[in-house]
Amino acid sequence: MDLLRCISPIDGSLVAERPCASAAEVAEALSRAGRAQTDWARRPLTERAERCLRMVEAFEAQREAISREITLQMGRPLCHSPGEVTGFAERARAMIELAEAALADVIPEPRPGFRRFVRREPLGVVLTIAPWNYPYLTAVNSIVPALMAGNAVLLRHSAQTLLCGERIAEAFAAAELPEGVFQVLHLGHQQTERLVAADAVDFVAFTGSVAVGRLVQNAARERFIGVGLELGGKDPAYVRADADLTHAAENLAEGAFFNAGQSCCGIERIYVASGVFADFVERLAAEASRLRLGNPLESDTTLGPLVRAQAADFVRDQLSEAMAAGARALLDVEGFSADERGSAYLAPQVLVDVDHGMRVMSEESFGPIVGVMPVRDDAEAISRMNDSAYGLTACVWTRDEEAALRIGAEVQTGTFFMNRCDYLDPYLAWTGVKDSGRGCTLSRLGYESLTRPKSFHLRLSER
Repeated sequence: MDLLRCISPIDGSLVAERPCASAAEVAEALSRAGRAQTDWARRPLTERAERCLRMVEAFEAQREAISREITLQMGRPLCHSPGEVTGFAERARAMIELAEAALADVIPEPRPGFRRFVRREPLGVVLTIAPWNYPYLTAVNSIVPALMAGNAVLLRHSAQTLLCGERIAEAFAAAELPEGVFQVLHLGHQQTERLVAADAVDFVAFTGSVAVGRLVQNAARERFIGVGLELGGKDPAYVRADADLTHAAENLAEGAFFNAGQSCCGIERIYVASGVFADFVERLAAEASRLRLGNPLESDTTLGPLVRAQAADFVRDQLSEAMAAGARALLDVEGFSADERGSAYLAPQVLVDVDHGMRVMSEESFGPIVGVMPVRDDAEAISRMNDSAYGLTACVWTRDEEAALRIGAEVQTGTFFMNRCDYLDPYLAWTGVKDSGRGCTLSRLGYESLTRPKSFHLRLSER
């Protein structure tokens, strides 16, 4: 029997292990989902909303236990983990609130003698494939709107965060969601690919790496189903000469180093107006130097380990290659004693004298490292920001709103921020361009990929 094992990056201990579902168990789950979905779709939207709201309440009631499990499974500092519970609840409630308008009939201008409208109907069975880095925030983006739209949902969570899917299932059980409407399957990679290709699956919502996203897309290639792909990022920031440098440094440090940099929309490269470059870099380095690297279960730790030692060594390789090519590191890693090769614990780093020929400025790092380059003007900043295979988010730091709008119109990205970064607003569409993926979650628009339009064209009786 194949086992999935969650090994904590904190100390290498076993957190949990689960057997992979058998082929018969997967087949039964699909059959159960199909049967349950038919009845679920017939239930009033108000009832679906009530069940989902009760799920959120049950989930929030376990905040302390869930927060500790997040830390144990993937290493985020315990002082930060409760924020994911809060974010899960906020996004779920927002999508529940938006459902009525998003799913309302679309009615064109009246025409005498006819009744015409477009209705959004559920797809059937939605497969959500969720990652470990934000195990609840990424999953909720598709789970709640899929259920609100009348779909059944199968969740396959990362082996690194085995317990997260089970926690969501427990919350739905407490909300008395009908059996089969939401199910969790523990699956290996090849099993997941087979599930994507299964005839009974009607949509796949995947969040993860570009490489695995290609596997998911390839697995679905023979079928006419939708595949939502939220993939990687190499998200840029631009600090203009008129920016509030203190505010920019504080927020960009958080955007680069929160969650040990393991965020698809984290800040990985910064471009700064040359006239304020030295001042900004000094402030950014000072912010990074305040981080405390250590055991994430300790209350004063603000930077935990990466998910595994190999991930940390990947970033170390980027760093060493950049420095060999002339980059300069501003932080003294000797002050972060836990950082050594072969360890998941990695010190933060700010690099200057970098260029786009270095992997650290072009290849997703997914770690607590950021490169900073000076630019002459807005035009060079835009060119640098667009010089990437990715396009998830980008941000500008300025006091000039019109300049921000002008720059944002030219930057190739899914979300553009002014004076903030690394944030998802559930009332705005979450999407990407280029290798950051395709499709859309959150906002009213997020419901479109989880439903299909059906037109009704009725000629009324003349009697």
